[in-house]
Amino acid sequence: MERIDPFAFTVQTGTPILDALKKVNAPPLYAALIVDEENRLCGILTDGDLRRGLLDGYDLGNAVDTFMKRDPITALASVSKENANVLLKSKNLSLLPIVSEAGELEALLIASSLHQDNNIDNAAVIMAGGKGSRLYPLTKDCPKPMLKVNGKPILEILIEQCVQAGFSNFYISVNYLKEQIIDYFGHGESIGISIDYLIEDQPLGTAGSLQLLPKTINKPFLALNGDLLTGFDYRHLMQYHADHNSSATICVREHVTQIPFGVVQTDGHRLIGFDEKPTYRQLVNAGVYVIEPSVLTYLEPDTPTDMPSLLGKVQSSGQEVMVCPIHEYWLDIGRPDALHAAQVEWTSMGR
Repeated sequence: MERIDPFAFTVQTGTPILDALKKVNAPPLYAALIVDEENRLCGILTDGDLRRGLLDGYDLGNAVDTFMKRDPITALASVSKENANVLLKSKNLSLLPIVSEAGELEALLIASSLHQDNNIDNAAVIMAGGKGSRLYPLTKDCPKPMLKVNGKPILEILIEQCVQAGFSNFYISVNYLKEQIIDYFGHGESIGISIDYLIEDQPLGTAGSLQLLPKTINKPFLALNGDLLTGFDYRHLMQYHADHNSSATICVREHVTQIPFGVVQTDGHRLIGFDEKPTYRQLVNAGVYVIEPSVLTYLEPDTPTDMPSLLGKVQSSGQEVMVCPIHEYWLDIGRPDALHAAQVEWTSMGR
């Protein structure tokens, strides 16, 4: 347990979420303390709170008050070190705000676990076996995940992001032009990680290759499509999955479609009204998942399976699949225009 100055992590009520993101994403807390004008603690905002709020229909233009967890557990300034430590452990807290009798924020106690190393012993699985037919002829002699963005293969960018998040144990499913991927990355020795390959003798779909994972996998694992770019920090996803205690978590991204015409509303032959150039917002599959090992039992040997089918089987069995929204940059590089956009946008972001 450590006592720190909390004010580097405070955000005032009424502040837009966008202005608070840096503090929510800053180590070691990965949380913001929300205070009013009199410095009274009003709530705590974590990454999980933010994503749950987005699913409830709020957006990044809303104030932090909308998303924060109200009435957090606190302790008075008179609390002893021993009692504070007991409170942290008994309530399984990572942080404990210290407040005055009037509720004013004075200090912050954080659990020693927040200073543990960044390593994650869960595995990361990257599906990189697809042919990339929509990108032909670019993929005639190059597997899609090895196409370059800002001079670097997409697959290398994905691996680097996972390493930065703390992953060191990788499995990469390969099929089309697999030798190029294996020769380029080897078994990860040059960058201090472990890479094993799930070799598909035939294309097995976006989930089928998971049946090739070793039986020793006994913890939830990160699974990624090998053709995406995102600014999402996968540490937040692993925590989100753990918080919800589900069999799987699927990440989604909001997709906005604007109809450039007036939509006519009818009831049979009768005109009811018009909706002028409406905008439709839908959640689409982002190709990022966390999967519990028990889910692998729903895969049939040597049978191609896509992820939606696998998750559908999980749901049909009565188990829960949670949804985690990605508000960060995200792009599926499956079409020539998307690849071009990545070249421009990823470079402009200084990646």
